[in-house]
Amino acid sequence: MAGNDWVNSYLEAILDVGKEGGIDAREKKKEKASLLLRERGRFSPARYFVEEVISGFDETDLYKTWLRAAAMRSPQERNTRLENMCWRIWNLARKKKEIEGEELLQHSKRRMEIERGRREATADMSEDLSEGEKGEAAGADLLAHGDGSSRAGRMARISSIDAIDAWANQHKDKKLYIVLISIHGLIRGENMELGRDSDTGGQVKYAVELARALGATPGVYRVDLLTRQISAPDVDWSYGEPTEMLTQGDDAMNETGESAGAYIIRIPFGPRDKYIPKERLWPHIQEFVDGALNHIMQMSRVLGEQIGDGGPVWPVVIHGHYADAGDSAALLSGALNVPMVFTGHSLGRDKLEQLLRQGRQSREEINSMYKIMRRIEAEELALDASEIIVTSTKQEVEEQWNLYDGFDVVLAKKLRARIKRGVSCYGRYMPRMVVIPPGMEFKHIDIHDTDVDGELDVHDDGSGSPNPPAIWSEIMRFFTNPRKPMILALARPDPKKNITTLVKAFGECRPLRELANLTLIMGNRDDIDEMSTTNAVYLTSVLKLIDKYDLYGLVAYPKHHKQSDVPDIYRLAAKTKGVFINPAYIEPFGLTLIEASAYGLPIVATKNGGPVDIHKVLDNGILVDPHDQNGISDALYKLVSDKQLWARCRQNGLKNIHRFSWPEHCKNYLSKIITLKPRHPMWKKSEDSANDSDLDSPSDSLKDIKDISLNLKLSLDGDENANSGRTKLENVIKKLSDVAVSSSHLESHSTNAGGNSKLPILRRRKHIIVIAIDSANEEDLVEIIRNIFEASQLERQNQSVGFVLSTSLTMSEVHSLLISGGLLSTDFDAFICTSGSDLYYPNSNADDILSPQELPFALDLDYHSQIEYRWGGEGLRKTLIRWSAMETDKKGDEEQALVMDEDRSSSYCFAFKVTNPQVVPPVNELRKSMRIQALRCHVLYSHDGTKLHVIPVLASRSQALRYLYIRWGVELSKMVVLVGESGDSDYDGLLGGVHKTVILKGSFNKPPSNLQKSRSYPLDDVVASDSPNIVQSEGCGTSDIKSALQKFGI
Repeated sequence: MAGNDWVNSYLEAILDVGKEGGIDAREKKKEKASLLLRERGRFSPARYFVEEVISGFDETDLYKTWLRAAAMRSPQERNTRLENMCWRIWNLARKKKEIEGEELLQHSKRRMEIERGRREATADMSEDLSEGEKGEAAGADLLAHGDGSSRAGRMARISSIDAIDAWANQHKDKKLYIVLISIHGLIRGENMELGRDSDTGGQVKYAVELARALGATPGVYRVDLLTRQISAPDVDWSYGEPTEMLTQGDDAMNETGESAGAYIIRIPFGPRDKYIPKERLWPHIQEFVDGALNHIMQMSRVLGEQIGDGGPVWPVVIHGHYADAGDSAALLSGALNVPMVFTGHSLGRDKLEQLLRQGRQSREEINSMYKIMRRIEAEELALDASEIIVTSTKQEVEEQWNLYDGFDVVLAKKLRARIKRGVSCYGRYMPRMVVIPPGMEFKHIDIHDTDVDGELDVHDDGSGSPNPPAIWSEIMRFFTNPRKPMILALARPDPKKNITTLVKAFGECRPLRELANLTLIMGNRDDIDEMSTTNAVYLTSVLKLIDKYDLYGLVAYPKHHKQSDVPDIYRLAAKTKGVFINPAYIEPFGLTLIEASAYGLPIVATKNGGPVDIHKVLDNGILVDPHDQNGISDALYKLVSDKQLWARCRQNGLKNIHRFSWPEHCKNYLSKIITLKPRHPMWKKSEDSANDSDLDSPSDSLKDIKDISLNLKLSLDGDENANSGRTKLENVIKKLSDVAVSSSHLESHSTNAGGNSKLPILRRRKHIIVIAIDSANEEDLVEIIRNIFEASQLERQNQSVGFVLSTSLTMSEVHSLLISGGLLSTDFDAFICTSGSDLYYPNSNADDILSPQELPFALDLDYHSQIEYRWGGEGLRKTLIRWSAMETDKKGDEEQALVMDEDRSSSYCFAFKVTNPQVVPPVNELRKSMRIQALRCHVLYSHDGTKLHVIPVLASRSQALRYLYIRWGVELSKMVVLVGESGDSDYDGLLGGVHKTVILKGSFNKPPSNLQKSRSYPLDDVVASDSPNIVQSEGCGTSDIKSALQKFGI
């Protein structure tokens, strides 16, 4: 390297980066080590490049650049290449330092927010606790933070096969309908193309096998796995089939019936002729939700005829897998009022942190590539909506879910303690985290027990076949003595898998080398140079270590193996009385440990992550620190040298392995599901309610009102405060009850309602036009409504088109708007008010008005029963009042920026006046604050930022449209939603789905408030801009609107 003194100056620059901003302990340690090298005269720029900088930054092509530069014969050309490389590394170092600094600030800010939110929530909930209760709660927290040795922290055990059978017999009479959702990837029941791409992997296998196993479980009548229908030329035709029945095993005890069993249901959404990655599916989520809703509605009627005595059979649970399905499941759960369960599989915040730690991409670049912020928001919504979160390990709960705004381990324990004592949580809720390991199929595993002290013939596979598996000879050709116990590791050549430490541990422990062989199954390769650079570099380092310790004849590292060879590899290791090892730095679950245990192999595994839970159940090995090389070699030597210990670990594993079977998984799963409070649409539909041909009969209208228990109570002023409004509503209900005593009066009342109510007409409309324009003032809005009426005048006359007004206004404000604009309430079929928290219908019958103060509208109480999930009610109201005062105090403002608007508040909407928009946080920060305090609600600002509404977490104007479909059969595809160029905080939800959307342009559109920063991702991640269901009108005049409507057949 003579003549390359300039390299040292660039290296000095690398080392000096970030000094001004402060260097953490790790960086100081690196700097100190480099200084020592220089002081001792052993500083090598080449070594620094390769061992420190290149590996530290994980830049995949730097290694190849270094090799090319070093091979140059011309010193001048070599120096030029090295100089360019130095500048590149220096820029990488600077970029990494900048990103690390930004992330440190982000983490610090988040920690402060969580601690503040936890303190505020604890203080808020402590006001009504006595000193004794506070002490008990503290004691409960201490117990919860114990060392985990108590049985309460362990997985629930079903100790034997007999116990499983007893559980199954106890619940076999249930007839459950379960809906699973897994949207992305290629999903089919047979010949799954696992590994075809990054979207078709372990999650696909998990979802399909779970559906199949549940379908074979006693008590479960039907399981639907909903996914995407793909009819693309580059994928197999089977992915375009609408329905696929999942075959059951020979011993499956599944229900019998026309529609019983497990099915893959493929819903068409997104581009019909393209298979696209999951990152590009986000704009089409609402289209999937509407298609899935249609399927579930149809299936509930079919199952009702088969097993429900004519009434609909609703899903007992909707279970989303991964973030995109979690977003979908939350919307479906809210629309149907059905419990939701969620499994994350891998989590966005955890991936974001890993990518940021690499220092190669900024947060913005990561978001652009992976749509990570859209994914994280979907996972936060899943936390808001789910009753149960299914995880594989406790590590996933404590280290991954704890990264989210909507979950905090400490606060969750406090809430559980209060719930057990029957003490109010003031509107706070936390989903229940349940650890249920993934299942495995063990039927194909044939265990051949052997005498521990006997000699084994490795050429005999135990099946009676004269020819052992080909993979056996492929492995044994590496060994000088193939009869020695085999230490088996099965992992791709990735630094996270820590194979190099294993090789060092084996190479430096002479007693272990003399007693055992080492087999490394590190994926498939033809040529190392053709592998990805990261894998190639790591595999090269493993091979160099084998050469360094002269392990030839002791280590096998075959180049190829098939997936079908893996069971034979496990069996070979077991026949040699070997050990399976997983030394990864951290292992989220550890499925290979379960597979190895099923073949009778004791295990040595990392103590970080899922193996801890697996070891608690199987008790068939030793946990080690993956950084402790001597600890790894000691554990391996102990197992292969002590035959009694090896046999005991083998027997423990085989005895307990059934707990990781799919039947066991399903029993654990269902035992949690059946504890959930049943929820479903709270009304009864008549048998012929969906038959449009019979709806012209007045008697059917009467039946709708009288027999279906419509629960439409006449509203007084639905916008009074919660207490006075409730009292008046009770009086109204009492009056209606008194009226109902007289059968003759009831018949007269029902007949009038049947003749004048707009409810049955909703079902007969060919189209529904939804007016949801937030960006216009009242005068312009009235003018636009008149233009819409005029544009559809012919359809209005023949009553083929109905109208719904969707707004953030209260019902009394809507009434005033109609009167001032000279419009009739009967011009509309329904009114979605207060941002989707109330649904009204016009009532033209004067006899139904019980007092002069009442408005001519009927309030749909069934809708309230649909949206009340996790609504905190009066406790939430008190919390919000205190919160609004604290927000003002934080800013040091004398005047309160948020004031409770009692006149506009109702039972399901707490309204606030925004007096100082400069002080109030934008809506995304507001939602974050609510989630940190475990307040599950939907917060949104009006378009101009003067009003703030807090409504139930799954209520919105778009969800109200889905309710109209569920309740009255108004097809979503026949709805046309008219919006402005911007709107309230829930504007995005009105654009997507199978309904049609018209965006009205024009000068009437007022600019939105700065408080409307509701997204940390672009609108294109919510709705497809090129959707055929969206058209834009250049104006809001009659001709413009008419032209837009004609494109949708109106």
